[in-house]
Amino acid sequence: MTSTAPETQRGHDAGDPLGEQPTSWQRRLRRFGHVPRPETSLRDRLDPPYTRPGRQVWSVLAIPPHVADRLVRWSGWGGPLLVTLVAGLLRFWKLDQPHAVIFDETYYAKDAWALVNQGYEGSWPKDVDKQILNDPSSVPIPTDPGYVVHPPVGKWIIGFGEQLFGFTPFGWRFMVAVLGTISVLLLCRIGRRLFRSTFLGCLAGLLLAVDGLHFVMSRTALLDLIVMFFVLAAFGCLVVDRDHARRRLAAALPVDEEGVLRPNARVAETLRLGWRPWRLAAGVMLGLAFATKWNGLYVLAAFGLMTVLWDVGARRTAGAVHPYQAVLRRDLIPAFVSTVPVAIVTYIVSWTGWIVTDKGYYRNWAATEGKDSSWSWLFPDWLRSLWHYENQVYDFHVGLTSGHTYESNPWSWLVLGRPVSYFYEEQTGCTQSSTGKCAAEVLAIGTPLLWWLACFALAHVVWRWFFRRDWRAGAIACGVVAGWLPWFFYQERTIFLFYAVVFVPFLCLAVTMLLGAIAGPAAGTGARAELGLTTDDPTGERRRTLGAIAVGVLVLLIIWNFIYFWPLFTGTQIPEDLWRDRMWLDTWV
Repeated sequence: MTSTAPETQRGHDAGDPLGEQPTSWQRRLRRFGHVPRPETSLRDRLDPPYTRPGRQVWSVLAIPPHVADRLVRWSGWGGPLLVTLVAGLLRFWKLDQPHAVIFDETYYAKDAWALVNQGYEGSWPKDVDKQILNDPSSVPIPTDPGYVVHPPVGKWIIGFGEQLFGFTPFGWRFMVAVLGTISVLLLCRIGRRLFRSTFLGCLAGLLLAVDGLHFVMSRTALLDLIVMFFVLAAFGCLVVDRDHARRRLAAALPVDEEGVLRPNARVAETLRLGWRPWRLAAGVMLGLAFATKWNGLYVLAAFGLMTVLWDVGARRTAGAVHPYQAVLRRDLIPAFVSTVPVAIVTYIVSWTGWIVTDKGYYRNWAATEGKDSSWSWLFPDWLRSLWHYENQVYDFHVGLTSGHTYESNPWSWLVLGRPVSYFYEEQTGCTQSSTGKCAAEVLAIGTPLLWWLACFALAHVVWRWFFRRDWRAGAIACGVVAGWLPWFFYQERTIFLFYAVVFVPFLCLAVTMLLGAIAGPAAGTGARAELGLTTDDPTGERRRTLGAIAVGVLVLLIIWNFIYFWPLFTGTQIPEDLWRDRMWLDTWV
């Protein structure tokens, strides 16, 4: 996300004390890496500065100071773009392979093709997939309406790729791969803004780039990664909006004769924060998520609550005595209008093709079966037909309890209990295997070491939120809960592990926060500098070095794990012996 904050480390306000000197027991604990929390100026609490790499890094690399300053300025975009380039190369490599209609592509690829060509989904004949793969031009688009159970935005997006590159595997996977790649860039920028660190932002993006589930979903024409993209974009918009709102509060607060920013109850409780376009953009993004799959509606509710609580925190920090009442009077209605009605309007607009073509499934229900409704005088026929359609779809979703080979309970998702096999092909006569067989599979599974580390990272996030009152931990937890918790209400329904891709970016942020804590704060800046732990302090440097080594080892292990499972992510044919070596759990087979 675009940053308007300065790239340099901002010092404290003139006259702002550094806080009390550490006590003797605190000084003794330094040898174990203990760093007491320092006093932070009000300006830095409202608008935290971005960190910079220590000068010793540039000295080791023999980079002159003026070149280092230029690299720091460019790194805010250069680093994320480099990570995104790597992610894009991985996702577009042999995107058309396997040359098959894998898993639920059989629904969305065909529905998308009908949607972009005639404005509504058709009723496709069975066993038409092979004909599409052999000669898509020979397959007519059915004019009879088809019954579909998901809103149209995701299929419009898939169809746009088909319009560009044809009714082929590459065509229907193209736009999903684009969104998967861009989501890595978004996470880099969001992580950078969240942690005020370009390095940690790029680390979060790198973890997303090498997550197996995100990778597989980026190369498959399903709807869930599209939901993830819009959810992540909405989260980014809200984080930017939070920064802008707090910056306005800081600009309105008084400064004393020593130049120190001071809290003021009157300003904090009465200031109107004005036009907030980023929150409006978040409403549009959440509407698009909801208009792709209905689970986006839960994210809308969670993020709406989160952004209001952020306003409460901002006004409290600025000096409000009654922050909740202030938000209720000044912020609640604008926040609601900017998100919920905007999302609903976005959702309805997404059905434009179905509305104007007058041929979609249930499109004329209001004029036929529903013509005697008592609401016919108040609402137009198309709206009543759409409402009836939505009711039928809801009944379908909650009643979907038929068993499936790859279904899984959400309790098992974080430990990757039951991944989904999208494609499997076996070849006999393989001389490289002791069984004489080779296997090619596309398995929708997260990178195991990343996900198992994420279990510990989530525990760290919860601890940091409850005991350190870290808003960043609360935001990450909100993203995970919004994407994961709703599925616990439908445990009898047929659900799958790949639904978890919606909250994968927040798992990566949680792991990044944990790795940042392991690495420790940068020596010579921030808390360590205020407490005398400068670059010359051997204890601080030792702690930092050991932490950096631990983080480096963990990240390299995750990357190795991604490479190890690469054949299962891409459908690469390997000897059956090697395939079985990668079945770490019996439930993966």
